[in-house]
This record gives sequence, C-alpha cells and structure tokens, in this order.
Amino acid sequence: MSSAAAKAYARVATTTSSPRDIEAQALLKAANKLQVIVTDENATIEQISEALMFNRKLWAIFLSDVLRDDNQQPLEVRQNIANLGIFVLSQTMALQISPQVEHIKPLIEINRNLAAGLSGRA
Repeated sequence: MSSAAAKAYARVATTTSSPRDIEAQALLKAANKLQVIVTDENATIEQISEALMFNRKLWAIFLSDVLRDDNQQPLEVRQNIANLGIFVLSQTMALQISPQVEHIKPLIEINRNLAAGLSGRA
C-alpha cells in the first residue's frame, strides 16, 4: 500500500470511528510508545521524553474532559477517571524527572486496560 493510500485510509478510519474507539486508539498508541522505551535498552532520552510527554498530554485531555460541567458521564465514572488521571499525570511527571523502567509498566497496563474497556474487550 502506498504512503498516500495509507494516510487516506487512516483519515477515513479516524472520521468514521466512534469517540470511544478514538480514545482507545490513542491509549494504545501511548501504551505502545511507552512499551518501546521499556523493551529497548538503547532508548534515547529523546524517545523517553517523547513517549512520556505523549502520555501526559493524552491524560491531560482526558482529565480536562471529565472536569467539564457538560460532561455526560455519571459523576462516579467522572470521579474515577479523574482520580486515575491524577495518578497517571503525577507518575508520568515523576518519570520525566527520573525515568525508571519498572515504574513505566503500570502506566502501560492502565492505558491498555482502559483501551480494552473502551473497545468492549474488557
């Protein structure tokens, strides 16, 4: 498949996906980026920083969304996501200061488990 065709397919897939699917895809992308830095012992500081920054930005978006007054989710769900988001953001920021591979693994699991739930695979 050509590069142009692949990009066109990706655009169509994104525009026809549900918001839950898009969120699940973003979580899996973050998990995959984090997994690379866990499994690649030669990962550069730039790769580590980029993966952690992507995860932090993604979770900042989730946290911002659940804190909005017009969010349609039940309050309990919003509170659970907010608590999880605060944990993920604090862990991610701590890892940006002092990267420790063993502390990245829980973030990968959180992202993958949430993605599975959003996709209906949990």
